[in-house]
Amino acid sequence: MNTKILKIVVIGLMAALCYISFMFLQIKIPTPGGFTSFHLGNTFCVLAALLLGGLPGGIAGAIGMGIGDLLDPVYVTYAPKTIILKLMIGIVTGLVAHKIFKIEKHDNDSHLIIYVVISCMAGMFFNVVGEPIFGYFYNSMILGAPEKAAATLASWNAITTSVNAVITVALASTIYLVIRPRLAGSGILVKLAPHK
Repeated sequence: MNTKILKIVVIGLMAALCYISFMFLQIKIPTPGGFTSFHLGNTFCVLAALLLGGLPGGIAGAIGMGIGDLLDPVYVTYAPKTIILKLMIGIVTGLVAHKIFKIEKHDNDSHLIIYVVISCMAGMFFNVVGEPIFGYFYNSMILGAPEKAAATLASWNAITTSVNAVITVALASTIYLVIRPRLAGSGILVKLAPHK
Protein backbone atom coordinates (compact mmCIF):
# COMPACT_ATOMS: atom_id res chain seq x y z
CA MET A 1 0.00 0.00 0.00
CA ASN A 2 1.16 3.53 -0.79
CA THR A 3 2.68 5.15 2.34
CA LYS A 4 0.68 8.36 1.96
CA ILE A 5 -2.60 6.46 1.63
CA LEU A 6 -1.68 4.27 4.61
CA LYS A 7 -1.08 7.34 6.77
CA ILE A 8 -4.39 8.91 5.72
CA VAL A 9 -6.20 5.65 6.52
CA VAL A 10 -4.58 5.46 9.98
CA ILE A 11 -5.40 9.14 10.69
CA GLY A 12 -9.01 8.34 9.79
CA LEU A 13 -9.00 5.23 11.99
CA MET A 14 -7.55 7.16 14.93
CA ALA A 15 -10.05 10.01 14.41
CA ALA A 16 -12.87 7.45 14.49
CA LEU A 17 -11.47 5.88 17.67
CA CYS A 18 -11.14 9.36 19.23
CA TYR A 19 -14.78 10.06 18.37
CA ILE A 20 -16.09 6.71 19.66
CA SER A 21 -14.11 6.80 22.90
CA PHE A 22 -15.00 10.46 23.48
CA MET A 23 -18.72 10.09 22.75
CA PHE A 24 -19.50 6.66 24.14
CA LEU A 25 -16.88 6.15 26.87
CA GLN A 26 -17.69 9.40 28.64
CA ILE A 27 -19.18 10.42 31.97
CA LYS A 28 -20.56 13.98 31.89
CA ILE A 29 -20.26 16.01 35.08
CA PRO A 30 -22.62 19.01 35.46
CA THR A 31 -21.09 21.96 37.32
CA PRO A 32 -22.47 25.43 38.16
CA GLY A 33 -20.39 26.79 35.25
CA GLY A 34 -21.27 24.16 32.62
CA PHE A 35 -20.34 20.57 31.81
CA THR A 36 -17.04 18.75 32.06
CA SER A 37 -16.40 15.02 31.58
CA PHE A 38 -14.29 11.98 32.16
CA HIS A 39 -13.55 10.36 28.77
CA LEU A 40 -11.05 8.24 26.85
CA GLY A 41 -10.82 10.33 23.67
CA ASN A 42 -7.31 11.65 24.35
CA THR A 43 -5.95 8.10 24.39
CA PHE A 44 -6.18 7.73 20.62
CA CYS A 45 -4.99 11.27 19.91
CA VAL A 46 -1.80 10.49 21.85
CA LEU A 47 -1.52 7.01 20.29
CA ALA A 48 -1.83 8.56 16.82
CA ALA A 49 0.97 11.01 17.66
CA LEU A 50 3.19 8.11 18.78
CA LEU A 51 2.52 6.20 15.56
CA LEU A 52 2.36 9.00 12.98
CA GLY A 53 4.00 12.08 14.49
CA GLY A 54 2.67 15.21 16.15
CA LEU A 55 0.67 16.98 13.45
CA PRO A 56 -1.11 13.86 12.10
CA GLY A 57 -1.85 12.74 15.67
CA GLY A 58 -3.21 16.16 16.54
CA ILE A 59 -5.32 16.21 13.38
CA ALA A 60 -6.82 12.82 14.28
CA GLY A 61 -7.70 14.07 17.77
CA ALA A 62 -9.04 17.39 16.49
CA ILE A 63 -11.25 15.71 13.89
CA GLY A 64 -12.54 12.92 16.15
CA MET A 65 -13.26 14.95 19.26
CA GLY A 66 -14.19 18.08 17.29
CA ILE A 67 -16.94 16.12 15.53
CA GLY A 68 -17.91 14.68 18.92
CA ASP A 69 -18.45 18.21 20.24
CA LEU A 70 -20.33 19.33 17.13
CA LEU A 71 -22.77 16.42 17.43
CA ASP A 72 -23.39 16.90 21.16
CA PRO A 73 -25.80 19.74 22.09
CA VAL A 74 -24.04 20.14 25.45
CA TYR A 75 -20.59 20.68 23.89
CA VAL A 76 -21.32 22.15 20.45
CA THR A 77 -20.16 25.65 21.41
CA TYR A 78 -16.86 24.20 22.71
CA ALA A 79 -15.85 22.60 19.39
CA PRO A 80 -13.31 25.34 18.40
CA LYS A 81 -11.60 25.05 21.80
CA THR A 82 -11.51 21.26 21.54
CA ILE A 83 -10.06 21.34 18.03
CA ILE A 84 -7.21 23.66 19.09
CA LEU A 85 -6.39 21.77 22.30
CA LYS A 86 -6.45 18.30 20.71
CA LEU A 87 -4.28 19.48 17.84
CA MET A 88 -1.77 20.77 20.37
CA ILE A 89 -1.85 17.53 22.43
CA GLY A 90 -0.80 15.64 19.32
CA ILE A 91 1.88 18.15 18.36
CA VAL A 92 3.46 18.17 21.84
CA THR A 93 3.35 14.37 22.17
CA GLY A 94 4.82 13.89 18.70
CA LEU A 95 7.50 16.51 19.21
CA VAL A 96 8.80 14.78 22.34
CA ALA A 97 8.39 11.25 20.93
CA HIS A 98 9.90 11.76 17.48
CA LYS A 99 12.08 14.87 17.61
CA ILE A 100 13.57 14.49 21.08
CA PHE A 101 13.51 10.73 21.79
CA LYS A 102 13.24 9.43 18.19
CA ILE A 103 11.18 6.45 19.40
CA GLU A 104 10.92 4.95 15.91
CA LYS A 105 14.68 4.21 16.02
CA HIS A 106 14.58 2.28 19.32
CA ASP A 107 14.09 -1.43 19.80
CA ASN A 108 11.70 -2.76 22.41
CA ASP A 109 13.84 -2.05 25.44
CA SER A 110 13.59 -0.27 28.79
CA HIS A 111 14.60 3.05 27.20
CA LEU A 112 11.72 2.82 24.74
CA ILE A 113 9.21 2.30 27.54
CA ILE A 114 10.51 5.36 29.39
CA TYR A 115 10.54 7.50 26.23
CA VAL A 116 6.99 6.50 25.29
CA VAL A 117 5.64 7.19 28.78
CA ILE A 118 7.43 10.57 28.98
CA SER A 119 6.10 11.52 25.51
CA CYS A 120 2.55 10.70 26.58
CA MET A 121 3.06 12.62 29.82
CA ALA A 122 4.28 15.68 27.91
CA GLY A 123 1.14 15.80 25.76
CA MET A 124 -1.08 15.29 28.77
CA PHE A 125 0.81 17.84 30.87
CA PHE A 126 0.08 20.37 28.14
CA ASN A 127 -3.60 19.44 28.34
CA VAL A 128 -3.77 19.52 32.15
CA VAL A 129 -2.38 23.07 32.10
CA GLY A 130 -3.95 24.25 28.84
CA GLU A 131 -7.52 22.97 29.23
CA PRO A 132 -8.45 24.94 32.38
CA ILE A 133 -6.56 28.11 31.39
CA PHE A 134 -7.63 28.20 27.74
CA GLY A 135 -11.11 27.02 28.76
CA TYR A 136 -11.49 29.89 31.23
CA PHE A 137 -10.61 32.52 28.64
CA TYR A 138 -12.70 30.81 25.94
CA ASN A 139 -15.76 30.67 28.22
CA SER A 140 -15.46 34.20 29.55
CA MET A 141 -14.24 36.08 26.45
CA ILE A 142 -15.64 34.11 23.49
CA LEU A 143 -18.84 32.64 24.96
CA GLY A 144 -19.43 35.57 27.34
CA ALA A 145 -19.95 33.43 30.45
CA PRO A 146 -19.88 35.26 33.81
CA GLU A 147 -16.40 35.27 35.34
CA LYS A 148 -17.45 33.20 38.37
CA ALA A 149 -19.07 30.51 36.18
CA ALA A 150 -16.00 30.37 33.91
CA ALA A 151 -13.70 30.06 36.95
CA THR A 152 -15.87 27.30 38.46
CA LEU A 153 -15.86 25.30 35.23
CA ALA A 154 -12.08 25.79 34.89
CA SER A 155 -11.49 24.39 38.38
CA TRP A 156 -13.69 21.35 37.64
CA ASN A 157 -11.94 20.92 34.29
CA ALA A 158 -8.60 20.81 36.10
CA ILE A 159 -9.85 17.80 38.10
CA THR A 160 -11.39 15.84 35.23
CA THR A 161 -8.51 16.66 32.88
CA SER A 162 -5.99 15.39 35.43
CA VAL A 163 -7.86 12.08 35.82
CA ASN A 164 -8.23 11.78 32.03
CA ALA A 165 -4.49 12.45 31.67
CA VAL A 166 -3.44 9.64 34.02
CA ILE A 167 -5.73 7.17 32.24
CA THR A 168 -4.54 8.35 28.81
CA VAL A 169 -0.85 7.96 29.67
CA ALA A 170 -1.43 4.42 30.96
CA LEU A 171 -3.64 3.30 28.05
CA ALA A 172 -1.83 5.00 25.14
CA SER A 173 1.62 3.84 26.36
CA THR A 174 0.42 0.27 26.85
CA ILE A 175 -1.40 0.03 23.51
CA TYR A 176 1.58 1.47 21.63
CA LEU A 177 4.08 -0.86 23.30
CA VAL A 178 1.83 -3.89 22.66
CA ILE A 179 1.12 -3.20 18.97
CA ARG A 180 4.57 -1.85 18.10
CA PRO A 181 6.35 -5.23 17.64
CA ARG A 182 3.68 -6.45 15.20
CA LEU A 183 3.71 -3.18 13.27
CA ALA A 184 7.52 -3.26 13.16
CA GLY A 185 7.56 -6.90 12.05
CA SER A 186 5.15 -6.23 9.19
CA GLY A 187 7.06 -3.11 8.05
CA ILE A 188 4.11 -0.83 8.80
CA LEU A 189 5.76 1.01 11.69
CA VAL A 190 8.48 2.49 9.49
CA LYS A 191 5.87 3.53 6.90
CA LEU A 192 3.81 5.33 9.56
CA ALA A 193 6.74 7.09 11.28
CA PRO A 194 7.21 10.76 10.41
CA HIS A 195 9.87 11.47 7.80
CA LYS A 196 12.88 13.45 8.89
